[in-house]
Amino acid sequence: MNFFSANLPYILAGISTGGQYALIAIGYTMVYGILRLINFAHGDVFMAAGLILIYASTVLPLYVSIPLMIVVTVLMGFAIERAAYKPLRNAPRMSVMISAIGVSYLIQNLALYVTGGLTKYYPPILWVSDSIQIFGAATKRVTVITPFLTIALVAALVLLIRRSKIGMAMRAVSRDFETAQLMGIKLDAVISTTFVIGTFLAAVGSLLFFSNYTGVTPTVGAMPGLKAFVAAVFGGIGSIPGAVIGAFIIGVCENIIKGLGWTTFSDAFTFVLLIFVLMFMPTGIFGEKSTDKV
Repeated sequence: MNFFSANLPYILAGISTGGQYALIAIGYTMVYGILRLINFAHGDVFMAAGLILIYASTVLPLYVSIPLMIVVTVLMGFAIERAAYKPLRNAPRMSVMISAIGVSYLIQNLALYVTGGLTKYYPPILWVSDSIQIFGAATKRVTVITPFLTIALVAALVLLIRRSKIGMAMRAVSRDFETAQLMGIKLDAVISTTFVIGTFLAAVGSLLFFSNYTGVTPTVGAMPGLKAFVAAVFGGIGSIPGAVIGAFIIGVCENIIKGLGWTTFSDAFTFVLLIFVLMFMPTGIFGEKSTDKV
């Protein structure tokens, strides 16, 4: 019982962190599933969402600032796709990847210019940021909310993909880009919708993450973004359930490592896991083996 009570805060934090990683990882896996592109700017969009809410909350009440932040973040994702990726639709994949890296550094440098490189602090959100006790362990209410909200959003997304026309179009495009185009599916609309959904989830993930870890810097999105990418690879990039399960595993494991006193190695664990996955399960847990057609 003492072991359980001593480690419960780390387990709760791990489940919460895993949920936040999951919301970011879905953006990676959806974009990759359709475009075969790793959107390196996704972690920076997550960071930008945090800054948007910080600055919006200085002039507007939070009940206005939060929806505004989500809308502006979604518009940012849409604009990035139209400006940086759409013109390169028929370009070599390396060109699109370089464009993604360029967008990432552009967002970071814009954030550096706006903030002056200083850490900005997230405003406390009523009820969500309150401290509570669970089996004697002190934690924030956002820690409890995160996994339930993540599962609800993932369930809604899966229903959207399986039951709606745009979801059917997404599945068709992810299977065969050229054939879907020949069948009359509007590729630009499908791809833009994918970016909109991905950035919406990143905005929600940002809200949850920064309610817990309140300091926002221009580079703060890099590590959560990388860990979410590893989660997507671990689960099988292109698989939404795989990305979610991979994110929860990484979140729980890294927080347990911190609980054992090995905080220095908590980040290293994620990347060691990536190496092992690529060595023994290149397609991840739920990934499909690719076949080259001759």
